[in-house]
Amino acid sequence: MHYDLIIIGSGSGNTLVTPFWDEKKVAIVEGGVFGGTCLNRGCIPTKMFVYPASLASAPAEAARLGVSLRLEGVDWPGIRDRIFGRIDPISAGGRRYRAEDLDNVTLYEEDARFVSAHELLLDSGERISADRIVIAAGSRAVLPDVPGIDLPGVHTSDSIMRIDRLPKRLVVVGGGVVAAEFAALFSGLGTEVIQVIRGRHLLRHFDPTVSERFTEAAAQRWELHREWELASIGAGSDTDVEVRFSRRDETLALGVDAVLLATGRVPNSDRVDAAAAGFDVLPDGRMAVDGYQRVLSGGEPVEGVFALGDVSNPYQLKHVANREARVVSHNLEHPARLRATDYRAVPEAVFARPQVASVGLREEEARELVGEDLAVAVQDYGSTAYGWAMEDTEGFAKVLARRSTGEILGAHVVGHEASILIQPIVQAMVTGTDAYTLARGPYWPHPALTEVIENALLSLGLDHPDDAPL
Repeated sequence: MHYDLIIIGSGSGNTLVTPFWDEKKVAIVEGGVFGGTCLNRGCIPTKMFVYPASLASAPAEAARLGVSLRLEGVDWPGIRDRIFGRIDPISAGGRRYRAEDLDNVTLYEEDARFVSAHELLLDSGERISADRIVIAAGSRAVLPDVPGIDLPGVHTSDSIMRIDRLPKRLVVVGGGVVAAEFAALFSGLGTEVIQVIRGRHLLRHFDPTVSERFTEAAAQRWELHREWELASIGAGSDTDVEVRFSRRDETLALGVDAVLLATGRVPNSDRVDAAAAGFDVLPDGRMAVDGYQRVLSGGEPVEGVFALGDVSNPYQLKHVANREARVVSHNLEHPARLRATDYRAVPEAVFARPQVASVGLREEEARELVGEDLAVAVQDYGSTAYGWAMEDTEGFAKVLARRSTGEILGAHVVGHEASILIQPIVQAMVTGTDAYTLARGPYWPHPALTEVIENALLSLGLDHPDDAPL
């Protein structure tokens, strides 16, 4: 069967089916759950768990401020069913709309592999082809190669949110974003969380100040073991699972109800046989694309073949995949007027306790770029009036800028609502607003927590032009 357009993946790729294709033949290939990772197993359900977890942890926070609250209990099945009772119908509705309601769209609910640049072999044995193909196949959780990986009670982010009961004790293996969010989530709901990492710090790909201070904060909230390697997983004698770790001549054995393996994600380029089709694949498994999201072969764009999202970009962020999908949609519909994806100021947020948000360069990257022209400021939440109200001793905002021009190179925030506080910096970096103008041009409502960003910008100590706002 030949189509005008084939889309592999039903996450951000699903948005490509615009009215432009109404009179054309479109195929969507989805071997997993319709709607992709973010809707079903990623950012949306996790944040729907994070919010009740933050409410459940409120008594401990309130006690520091002289307010006595009591948590009566956590209804895990009720929380789970409320969340997926909302999400699952959205996924099912999207599938039904594409599979049954649109005459021009065919949904193949199976996996597919390339046999040539414009032809796919489905698991069923059927071959389909198209003039234009978009690969939006996403990524998947990495499973470490250790004994016991298939035992009951061993989970990845794909399955941990649907378990039947809240674990009393949970081991989280890994120190990245997924591990941090789930450790905070389950800890907030009352689970005894034990996080084990190979290195010294959590969130190691963030700015060092963020990584160090978040690690300190996390260690105050749940148990943290550093510099251990996962060795094996087995059935416990008194617990559901026993997890063993090793380092040099030492062994750490932990009996728990469940294990969460959060040791990273890999692009699904291998599952679509991208390399076998002659497409360029980077050493980390990502498909190589040009600025217009066109797939490359031998360094040259393949006519009519595009890729977007986790399968081709290094961010693994839904808002980036959505941006790329809009670019691909335009380029499919207007091939004579191609547009490139703008990756300026891509923010990232971690919805843990405390929250983390970041945009732009880390300090070592900025220093390598501009050397002695770098201005750095770190402003604690506790230096602002709202920080006094919270009696905050953890939160901070860090801003990096060129001293000579005021250009903002990056910003990093740890603490309450960091994911919101980062946004003025993101907007300034995209629009080219310098640090001094951002601090003194707009009004900053007093005594809102946003003053920590305003004060960090002012603490850079930059000179300002005579005509700059006062």
